[in-house]
Amino acid sequence: MKAHLTRRYMFSASHRLHSPQMSADENLATYGKCNNPYGHGHNYHLEVTVSGPVDETTGMVCNLIDLDSFVQQQILERFDRQNLNTLPEFGPVVPTTENLCAAIYEILNRGFTHAHLEKVRMEETMMNSFELGNCEIE
Repeated sequence: MKAHLTRRYMFSASHRLHSPQMSADENLATYGKCNNPYGHGHNYHLEVTVSGPVDETTGMVCNLIDLDSFVQQQILERFDRQNLNTLPEFGPVVPTTENLCAAIYEILNRGFTHAHLEKVRMEETMMNSFELGNCEIE
């Protein structure tokens, strides 16, 4: 039997949406107020969904302690209270929430081995959320 587990986490970070490949006017037209030179912040809500067989002994897809520990060490400590523009993950790309979601997915997919990673979902605001699943990474 395959089951899915979704766990929710929160962290805060700031960013400025700005592409060095575009002019100042193009950046302003594309990103609007999110192109503010001083940046802006969000309280991100992260959902991690994993799947796998239910272990007959524990009755779980994976131990929540293992998932929480991995997310704390590899995701929250890395991104919480950071300016995303200054992190190596975003050197070559604009730190949009789409790109943040992809970076988190890749970290989890590469390092969390206790269950199969199905998807990562992020809420940036009440109006914006982004989701990346295992068949969507190229």
